[in-house]
Amino acid sequence: MATIKDVAKKAGVSVSVVSKAFNNYTDVNEKTRLRIFDIAKELNYSPNIVAKSLSSKKQRTMGLISSCVLNNNEKDTNSLDVFKGVYTASEENQYELSIFLIDSQKQKQKSYAQFCRERNIGGAILQGIRIDDPYFKELMDTNIPVVYVDIVPDKENQFIGSVSIDNEKASNGIAHYLLKKNHRDIVVMAGTKETYVNEERMKGVEKAYATYGLELEDEAVHYADFSEEKAYEQAKKVLQQKRPTAFLCFSDLMAFGVIQAVNEAGLTIPGDISITGFDDLVFSNYSSPKLTTVYQDFEEIGRESAILLQKLMENKVENRHVFVEHKLIERDSVRELNPASEKGMK
Repeated sequence: MATIKDVAKKAGVSVSVVSKAFNNYTDVNEKTRLRIFDIAKELNYSPNIVAKSLSSKKQRTMGLISSCVLNNNEKDTNSLDVFKGVYTASEENQYELSIFLIDSQKQKQKSYAQFCRERNIGGAILQGIRIDDPYFKELMDTNIPVVYVDIVPDKENQFIGSVSIDNEKASNGIAHYLLKKNHRDIVVMAGTKETYVNEERMKGVEKAYATYGLELEDEAVHYADFSEEKAYEQAKKVLQQKRPTAFLCFSDLMAFGVIQAVNEAGLTIPGDISITGFDDLVFSNYSSPKLTTVYQDFEEIGRESAILLQKLMENKVENRHVFVEHKLIERDSVRELNPASEKGMK
């Protein structure tokens, strides 16, 4: 692993200059500072998270890096609730919070590790990051403490943690709910294929089908990128070809899009078609009909993320992967079918 001496040698400066550059001293000119940062990145050197910093000052700044806010539908308050939880926990424990908002379509603008180094951040919470994001892997390979929201890494790293609900268990539960009510012709309105939560929710649905001796056919799954508009368009196409008994949606936003398409087709909910969501947004209790969905406590997810990051930064962590409780909320958008009916068993 590279040391501060390695960076100083390659940059042609003293160790103290490298230290000053990373601690934002004004007597280091910007050109030299940026050159030191580039060399540090090249050598995979990150000074803010070694056991003792050069100044022996305890690191008290965490970062929140999110792609959710700039891409949100106005009905979606999830990311704001996560922010509340992160802020509350950081404030309670006297940590400073630095926020980096990114556009998921422009994630190549700046390295997350570079963001942390430039702002003297000792650890980061990542929200709304795709697993095919090149900077996701970069952070996985560094020694910067990181907590991922809604991603459980597939390899162990003492600096990496995660917080989410058990997405597989939650989707399995709501799929069981529809199957128990004798729905068999179900359309799954899935999210973005490349996201961890989508993969986990697909696993849960497939396992529920297997429990009933059924197989989820590929043509029954439609990907709408967790978008209300895309789900609306996908549902319209489905309804032009057939009339399923239910739509199982991987987000409430997509469920709202499906509801609009069903209403425009002159069909009733749940009389003709049942619909389920996922998230329990505020609007879900006011839609017509009120939406059956999975409740996630996003504020608690944010709070647990900040607490876990603090433990990682202080090397006090016992469990690096935290699952927050979820709950199936039964409302008015699903009806039980007659098990003997052709419609319910096809």
